[in-house]
Amino acid sequence: MNKKIPIGILGATGCVGQTYVKLLEEHPLFEICYLSASSKWKGHTYLEAIQNNAYYFFSEKMLKIKLFSLDEIPSHVELLFSAFKDEEAKKKELLLASMGFAVFSSGSHFRKDLDIPLIIPEINPDHLALIPVQRKNRKWKKGCLIAKPNCTLQSFLLPLFPLHCRFKLKKGIVTTMQSVSGQGRGFKLEKNIIPHIEGEEEKIENEPLKILGKFHQNKITLFKKPLFAVHSNRVPVSEGHLVCVSASFEEKPTLEEVVDLWDHFRALPQEKTLFSAPKNPILYKKEKDRPQPALDKGEGGGMSVTVGRLRKCPFFDIRFTALSHNLIRGAAGGGILSAELTLSEGYI
Repeated sequence: MNKKIPIGILGATGCVGQTYVKLLEEHPLFEICYLSASSKWKGHTYLEAIQNNAYYFFSEKMLKIKLFSLDEIPSHVELLFSAFKDEEAKKKELLLASMGFAVFSSGSHFRKDLDIPLIIPEINPDHLALIPVQRKNRKWKKGCLIAKPNCTLQSFLLPLFPLHCRFKLKKGIVTTMQSVSGQGRGFKLEKNIIPHIEGEEEKIENEPLKILGKFHQNKITLFKKPLFAVHSNRVPVSEGHLVCVSASFEEKPTLEEVVDLWDHFRALPQEKTLFSAPKNPILYKKEKDRPQPALDKGEGGGMSVTVGRLRKCPFFDIRFTALSHNLIRGAAGGGILSAELTLSEGYI
């Protein structure tokens, strides 16, 4: 067996950070060698830091790992998964990349930078070719920074992608029902829906313009027109972001063509049989009341997007409902799959 790559997790005590730890505990390629959190936990064990807010069950070995500061990253660590909040990310992730680390960011601050890949592995793996451009622009020898898109975006952009490749997406309306865990810990929502999430609609509307943009001559050409109008809502569900989508295309697809494209969609992560890549990135449910977060968020180990309620739309071409696991596909799992892909493509 090849030696595992030593990695670190930044912001390891929050929901996303804990999900990174859980998914990487038994990973065949990566070995957790370093965990960091806020300065108050420096020198404490992982158990001490999370015991009152543990999101998962962890191995005894993992719970005994001590937390360190950013000044104490071991020299043999090569890759960092960052679950920092945006203000922390803004200050620290670029610095760490400039020091030679491959940094995979869950934050939103660098997603608009034109030399930073914004990756959904099944959609735009070619955008990883920005890494040499990024290193040249920023005078980095080996470090790099790869961004993960908004967690809700995965739920509808992935099932729309094979349709876009065939029929060319024109526009869509997206209504999100986002779970409590998307906000992080310490957030409660009982018997209520909040019809506003600060900055969320702008991210969901703008990020596809880069993700679906074309990489050519060492740069990405963005979509020049908006594709989506978005309504974002926070709902009292623990995990799983559900979205309702209406979409139109330059060529109108039949419902049978849509289902066939979803059923047969495979992309580079599946071709390479990457460890975190689900066998079926898109799973279609025929039942009239699916998908549901309680029943379907764990499909494909939390990495598959589940779709259902496909039908004709009186104003657009089609409408459907889609679900993704916001902490796995939308956050830590998506970041890990991006790292597996980046490694397999020879950029790190």
